[in-house]
Amino acid sequence: NVMNLLTNTNKKIKKTGKMHGVKLFEFNLPAIDSCPFAKDCIAYCYAHKGTYLYKNVQDKYKFNFKLTENKAEFKKLIQSELESKKVEYVRIHSSGDFYSLKYLKTWVEIANNNPNIIFYGYTKSVPFFKHITAPNNFVFCFSTGGKKDNMIKDTDKKAVIFKNLDELKVNGYTNCTEDDMAMITTDKVGLVYH
Repeated sequence: NVMNLLTNTNKKIKKTGKMHGVKLFEFNLPAIDSCPFAKDCIAYCYAHKGTYLYKNVQDKYKFNFKLTENKAEFKKLIQSELESKKVEYVRIHSSGDFYSLKYLKTWVEIANNNPNIIFYGYTKSVPFFKHITAPNNFVFCFSTGGKKDNMIKDTDKKAVIFKNLDELKVNGYTNCTEDDMAMITTDKVGLVYH
């Protein structure tokens, strides 16, 4: 009984999966509500406009959020989907973020249980990451523009949003605007505001 917690309907996710010929899925939560360290980003939050605002999408993300509060059930359901859909990559949160250390640790356990699947994404929940040891298949990038930017070190993998491609390149960042998985292999993740 597959619940479709992991989806691949997002345009960028779909395009990236095709581009790389991999089974790429995503898991989402409600934007803003699940983002404890959001600040400047609220003004231009990509997951707070367009199709993300459709009632069916909002309801699904709220359902997902509720489910994450029951750790054992959540882990069981995600595991079942990872296996039935033969998932190779999971983008955690095109919408939403790690709202608690407990929730982050649940995903770390899921990643540890599935060493052949790459779990990746962006986060502003920098303080929580200081309390975990991430396995190699759990690749997260700190997004700047949050309340805890001061905790992001120069050596951390980080994402910066630029006004245009020229500005991104001049600053020595890798363009990850079109290819969602490009951030996995670079520490200087550049995104063009859209």
